[in-house]
Amino acid sequence: MSGIHPSAIIEEGAQIGQDCVIGPFCVVGSQVKLGDRVELKSHVVVTGDTGIGDDTVIFNFSVIGEIPQDLKFGGENTSLVIGKRNRIREHVTINTGTEGGGGVTRIGDDCLFMAGVHVAHDVQIGNRVIMVNHAGAAGHCVIEDDVIVGGISGLHQWVRVGRGAIIGALTMVPNDVIPYGLVQAQRGRLDGLNLVGLKRRGLSRADISALRAAFKELSEGDGTFQDRAKRLGESSDSDYVQQIVEFVTGQSDRSFLTPER
Repeated sequence: MSGIHPSAIIEEGAQIGQDCVIGPFCVVGSQVKLGDRVELKSHVVVTGDTGIGDDTVIFNFSVIGEIPQDLKFGGENTSLVIGKRNRIREHVTINTGTEGGGGVTRIGDDCLFMAGVHVAHDVQIGNRVIMVNHAGAAGHCVIEDDVIVGGISGLHQWVRVGRGAIIGALTMVPNDVIPYGLVQAQRGRLDGLNLVGLKRRGLSRADISALRAAFKELSEGDGTFQDRAKRLGESSDSDYVQQIVEFVTGQSDRSFLTPER
């Protein structure tokens, strides 16, 4: 019982869930799978091997599932997977993956992509992520749960942003960002912790104090950034600090934004 406007083009083979709404002049490709109650406002293009989860809404003039903006892409069969209850606003572009990057661009649940956002090939985005107007994530980026990326900000390819971090507006992020970090300035600088976000999530005073102490150790301790993180892993029993330790000591293709000493 889907509501499809007469001017919409639904290519043969597309799978449309129950109670979907597809507005005027939308185009839905032959490999697309729409979950239940998905809404495409108008002039939306969804193409490629793209799956969109239940209750997601995509606004006017967005292009979802087009091929990557990567000259190495040779037409291989890659895909885009978008979870449930996402809000994708006007003029957003999200590309499928590349063979060299794992083949899948993936977005979790309950995210908000404001107008003009770009998500490139092979990006992996968690749940409850917000990307503000005209922010962009280049190829192969990883954005963990509960991250906010400010307006007109850009993530360099291969960058990882740890859970709960916040990127200020007009910021270029060239290196990895620790969980719960606060990054701002024209050329991204790790200026502290996302204290506002931590408080909104209801973290206890003890947890926030442990994170403050951990950040001070990362800023002022002896040795390399990784050395300081390893010492934190041995000395702190805070689950939130351990998340930072695991992130810093994990595999990465970039270096890190580090606190200024």
